Amino acid sequence: MSQILTAVDNQVATIALNHPETRNSLSCQMLEEMLQAIEQFSHDENVRVLVIRAPRGTKVWSSGFNIHELPVSGRDPLSYNDPLECLLRAVARFHSPVIAMIEGSVWGGACDLSFVCDIAIGCPTSSFAITPAKLGVPYNISGIMHFFNIVGPRIAREMFYTAEPISAERALQVGILNHLVSVEELEAFTYAMAGRIADNSPLANRVMKEQLRLLADAYPLRPETFEYVQGLRRMAYDSKDYEEGKRAFLERRKPVFSGK
Repeated sequence: MSQILTAVDNQVATIALNHPETRNSLSCQMLEEMLQAIEQFSHDENVRVLVIRAPRGTKVWSSGFNIHELPVSGRDPLSYNDPLECLLRAVARFHSPVIAMIEGSVWGGACDLSFVCDIAIGCPTSSFAITPAKLGVPYNISGIMHFFNIVGPRIAREMFYTAEPISAERALQVGILNHLVSVEELEAFTYAMAGRIADNSPLANRVMKEQLRLLADAYPLRPETFEYVQGLRRMAYDSKDYEEGKRAFLERRKPVFSGK
């Protein structure tokens, strides 16, 4: 059974995360289905905006990467070719503006998904928590840069170090959300904005989106620095803490980290 729903209406495409059994976790199946949908929409000249959302009334927009599918220790859990990383690049490089319509909480890698969207619209039930520190999982450079681009270094550090949720009100203040509206208004507000974007020049929007993407990614990194960061991450995903974090999550208990 498919874990997403798709539609196109009035030049606005929609991908709805639709697997409540796992709180819309970003499983390999869901990621692959989203990649296929984006690929299909990218060849549809009628599509001028893409909305990524969850079904109305959901409490969890997405619980993030499916922990049952995390690799064993000794292997990078967020490598370049990981399905989540492929999806993030596909959303960022999609030819038209992408709007995240967020009802409910957003966890882990799903934060990254909402951050690579061009616009994010939330409601009072929206919240955001990036949780690798609770699992002993090291985050990758591209993901950290997404946070730096959206919220800046100080808020990014707080989110990574504490792994605690940021409320909808604070998310609006720090730039995670463009707009905060009531849950009753959320859908109408989002699709009204999508319609206004669709009415504008699709070519101009495509060119501006690519310019903005390239400028946001224009962070020079020396090869030595990159290798150093990769070494730091390897220390984490080879560690006992990584294994403990996964076991504790699956056993529904508080992890006991040793720092080794």
